[in-house]
Amino acid sequence: MAAKIKRKDRVLVIAGDDRGAQGEVLRVLRKENRVVVAGVNIVKKHQRPRPTGRGQVGGIIEFEAPIHISNVMLICPKCNRPTRVGFVVEGGRKLRQCKKCQATFV
Repeated sequence: MAAKIKRKDRVLVIAGDDRGAQGEVLRVLRKENRVVVAGVNIVKKHQRPRPTGRGQVGGIIEFEAPIHISNVMLICPKCNRPTRVGFVVEGGRKLRQCKKCQATFV
């Protein structure tokens, strides 16, 4: 199955607490059907200090938690609008296609 959303894509969150937020995809977790988006779904974690070796300090850390891939929509790099993604084969390569402006991109 080809990936409709990839790393470094700009996406719009369409469901959940962060609905309406935009950000760049940092990681795609394919097995869990989740993505990590910069600045979206920030959670706090209470972390204990680790002993020598890692040098990790304790405290409350904030990080982006994964959200389900169905809760984000790709923002087309050409028309700059949230869109669904299709696929088209051009020159022997399978490319993603914007359903609104029909632009193709990798």
